[in-house]
Amino acid sequence: MAARAVRGMSAPPEVVFNTATDPARASAWLPEPLRGDGSPASEINGEELRARWGGDDADWSAEIRVEPADSGGARIQLDLADGSGGAAPDQLADEALSNLVREVADNLQAG
Repeated sequence: MAARAVRGMSAPPEVVFNTATDPARASAWLPEPLRGDGSPASEINGEELRARWGGDDADWSAEIRVEPADSGGARIQLDLADGSGGAAPDQLADEALSNLVREVADNLQAG
């Protein structure tokens, strides 16, 4: 099943995108089947702030797009294809974005 989650945050779009695509941080926010072995996303377009991940199971995938928002913030859109056939793909996508928001906050505090 496919799901979409959208969230805004006050961090700059480039910081959000760089955190999302950092292989060391991706394992903290992506759903388990997409975490892989620390490899980077299968597709990264830095100009469009868009990245895509595919899992070992071909039914799992995630695509993130980060866009500028008001006051220097970012709007994050995550499209998630849940290969498990689970009943709550929207909840899984929302949880993944919540985890990404935490990773961005940690990244900003560390830097």
